[in-house]
Amino acid sequence: MSKKMTLYTIARCFDKPGKSAARRRKTFLADHLAHVEKTIDDLFAAGPLYTYDHETIIGSLYIYKTDNVSEAKAMLKADPYYKADIWGEIRFTPFYAAAGSGVGGLAYKE
Repeated sequence: MSKKMTLYTIARCFDKPGKSAARRRKTFLADHLAHVEKTIDDLFAAGPLYTYDHETIIGSLYIYKTDNVSEAKAMLKADPYYKADIWGEIRFTPFYAAAGSGVGGLAYKE
């Protein structure tokens, strides 16, 4: 028998090219982190996306605890980084956490 599937919504947010996005990230970092702390119960995970040098931030990733993309979009629009127009491309994708330590092993088996 299968466990009940828990679906999430991933938001992959890629910074606009150039140095202005990086400057705005620094300017709005404190507000952004305060927002993340305030909405932590809505997040499965979140954090910055890096290039392969592990130093250069190129965007943000959010895994929202909802399978409703409209809800995830509304939550993202409340983020100060969204309001600061840092991201040039945002992709929303439904996600099922099927396996791994974050879901306690195998989520699709009893």
